Amino acid sequence: MTAHGATVVCVGPDGKPCAPCVLYTHEPGPKFQDRFYGMAGDPGELQAVTGTPVLSALINAGKGLFFLRERFPEEFARTRRVLTLPQYWGFRLTGEAGVEGTYIANHSYLWDWTRERYSSVAEKLGVADKLPARLRKSWDVLGWITPEVAERTGLKPDTLVTMGIHDSNASLLPHLAASAGKDFVLNSTGTWCVLMHPQETYGFEPGEIGKVVFFNRSAYLKPVKTAIFLGGREYEAWSASIGRVSGKEPVDSDPAAFQELFGRRSRFILPEIVPGSGQFPGSLARAMEDGRTYDIRDIEAGTAAPDFLRNPREALAALDASLVIQTQVALERAGLKSGAAVYTEGGFRRNRSYNALLAAALPNNPVYLTDISEATAFGAAMTAVAALEGTDPSSLGSRFTVEYQRVDPMAGVGEFGAYRESWMGLVNAARR
Repeated sequence: MTAHGATVVCVGPDGKPCAPCVLYTHEPGPKFQDRFYGMAGDPGELQAVTGTPVLSALINAGKGLFFLRERFPEEFARTRRVLTLPQYWGFRLTGEAGVEGTYIANHSYLWDWTRERYSSVAEKLGVADKLPARLRKSWDVLGWITPEVAERTGLKPDTLVTMGIHDSNASLLPHLAASAGKDFVLNSTGTWCVLMHPQETYGFEPGEIGKVVFFNRSAYLKPVKTAIFLGGREYEAWSASIGRVSGKEPVDSDPAAFQELFGRRSRFILPEIVPGSGQFPGSLARAMEDGRTYDIRDIEAGTAAPDFLRNPREALAALDASLVIQTQVALERAGLKSGAAVYTEGGFRRNRSYNALLAAALPNNPVYLTDISEATAFGAAMTAVAALEGTDPSSLGSRFTVEYQRVDPMAGVGEFGAYRESWMGLVNAARR
């Protein structure tokens, strides 16, 4: 089983959900967020011990549980088990409850890295004793399907079910197996861009507390320094706006458009489509042209738009430049070191301009595209094979090949650094 993050299911005495499974993108509002931290404690102290940053909406699973306790108190009171999403589906298939490291420690506020146990937030929410007691690995066997599942599905009764794995950590697993210990950062792109840097030890650098940087836990239960932003969502929203304003379908841009953009330094697309979701909390999605600001809501409503959005070639260059800068910042916060490789997989592999500009922006780091089209499914399948054969995923590296295609840097964009400085200045000015 593999599933997206920040989601839990409350299970009642009958083994069925006893409260809604809440959507993590729901934003209950600033007063809710204040009440949560009033209950949970200081955000900075929580980040230091749980590896969890302040994120908007219910992107922290602990907030989802707090939301249920407030809005559905009777249903929440009937909870006998709290299961993270992959383990809930494993429970449905096997009748066995379990917990593993990749999901419970994924910006959840529920796991204390410093004490290797459930956190003070889990205790304050009253769920520490409702979460399964023993932390296990993703490829451990949770159980075997029940006779009812076998009968209804036609699967063999001896079909085993693994513990399950968080989706981003599943996509990381093939690279961990294939890397042979080399330093790399995985740029996993989709709705979310998730920048993951495997580490040997847990801990934040000075100045990182309060930033949107956190620690995942790999399938091997090792720390993975991580930074995220809603890159795919940003791309989709702005591409749709460019199409509406220009009346043309946006296509890939070209180096000349970037050269003009960086030379003029007067046209910008700035984050964030979902406020508080990425590396620039407090920044609101907008375009700027010659010093004038255009809110994304006005652009989407058709009441105002900058002239450069009417030219898809120029607008896409500004959009890709924005995404590259956000990627750069996320890479820096994930601890990218000189010489480490950057592997881009997922939807952004098809964006040639984005990858060429990213390679130009990272002269000290080789940038590669991977050939794994469905890395999450591939990583989840690795856990199944490991469980079936009684081994671990690291032993599977010799049985598959990941093709890493080196990206050639975009030429003629020497003024990108100056453009980034202007872009950052606008974002930081708006956040103050």
